[in-house]
Amino acid sequence: MEAATSAHALWWVLSIGLIVVGIAGTVLPALPGTILVFAGILLGAWIDDFTRVSGWTVLAIALLAAAAFAVDYVAALLGAQRAGASRLALVGAGLGTLAGIFTGLWGLVFMPLLGAVAGELIAQRRARAGAGAGAATVLGPDGSVVLGPATAAQAGQHAARVGLATWVGMLVGTVAKLALVFAMLGVFALALMIG
Repeated sequence: MEAATSAHALWWVLSIGLIVVGIAGTVLPALPGTILVFAGILLGAWIDDFTRVSGWTVLAIALLAAAAFAVDYVAALLGAQRAGASRLALVGAGLGTLAGIFTGLWGLVFMPLLGAVAGELIAQRRARAGAGAGAATVLGPDGSVVLGPATAAQAGQHAARVGLATWVGMLVGTVAKLALVFAMLGVFALALMIG
């Protein structure tokens, strides 16, 4: 009887461990936070043979997990898209996020911004080089610019806007993902208490 109780307790320790590491992973991009939290919840439901946490409850939690997974990416993309970001800005933001893990909290907060700005500057430099250095500026009949390279100052301002918009999008996505993960945990805890 003691061996069964001991094994049961170890399963719960593993379940809680997955959930705790998953919560950290919702903020730290190197860990698949939502997946780990869901795995811990699924293991917790399995431990009791889905008697207290039913299969339907696990399905509802899985839908919340899918929403949390999606919102993380959609928020960053929408923020970047709204500012006219290039793909390199998104890649830069992702690399900045990874670099931020190793530089502490401030790095985790600001490295995605710096990465997005750097990526956008690289993309703009490539676009200007592709247009040719001798491209002339042509004014349309209403005085608008029809063709011509952007000045370095305009490129820098655009890159800063893209970086900031991408960073804000990632921040909003992280907050929304964290809220959804805590909603998953709330449903799970409620099911454990009621069931």
